[in-house]
Amino acid sequence: MVRFVLGGDLPHLANPPFRSAPANGIVEYPLKRRTSLKDALEAIGPPHTEVGALRVEGREVGFGHLLQAGQTIEVIPPEPPVDFTRPTRLKPWAPARPAFLADVNVGGLATQLRVLGFDTFYDNTLTDAEAAQMAEEERRIVLTRDRALLKRSKVVWGRLLRSGETEEQLLETLRFFGLAPPYASFTRCARCNEPLVPVDKKDVLHRLEPKTRKYYEKFTMCPSCGRIYWAGSHYERLGERLRNIAEAFYQS
Repeated sequence: MVRFVLGGDLPHLANPPFRSAPANGIVEYPLKRRTSLKDALEAIGPPHTEVGALRVEGREVGFGHLLQAGQTIEVIPPEPPVDFTRPTRLKPWAPARPAFLADVNVGGLATQLRVLGFDTFYDNTLTDAEAAQMAEEERRIVLTRDRALLKRSKVVWGRLLRSGETEEQLLETLRFFGLAPPYASFTRCARCNEPLVPVDKKDVLHRLEPKTRKYYEKFTMCPSCGRIYWAGSHYERLGERLRNIAEAFYQS
């Protein structure tokens, strides 16, 4: 038998056979064969992405540590804001910048992050294997509600989003990774994630509604899908929303 001590909210991520863990987060794991710490922990429930540090009898270890009967494993969750710019013992590489991969179950979050200017890949046809491969190759942080995706070894940085509401997911992501305002808002296409480029009004005049032609002079366009953006009334509404996000970011 091996004893796991799950910190923070990790006991709530335990699978049904281990959900009877008391408030102190102690879980007894039956050691029946040669098992790595990662495999045992994820059999209990929490994905490895939700772990900030691991200690065995007070000594820091990695996910590859082979368990021995009688050991006590302290599982410590990350402390927000998480510094994703530096590799750690548990995370062998770090993204060069905040770049995300949003899973199929958080499409609304992908749109919101793009509006704020964050590089956020989203494709609802990706399999878990394809998503994990892309996260590794492009050094992306995976955002999802799917534990199985985060348990894939190719996923190094990720967040199992606790809330099912898009607005709460956005704040959770910003706070967890320390992405404080101001943001590079309205610089990416909300539809396909490409950086927007300035475009002359005369080049898109034929695509504009009469009132848009009359009242607006500055436009940007997505080079991928061709969608045109301008600072209309929707910008004002989004601007107000961004101010609310910035205010909420600093609230406890």
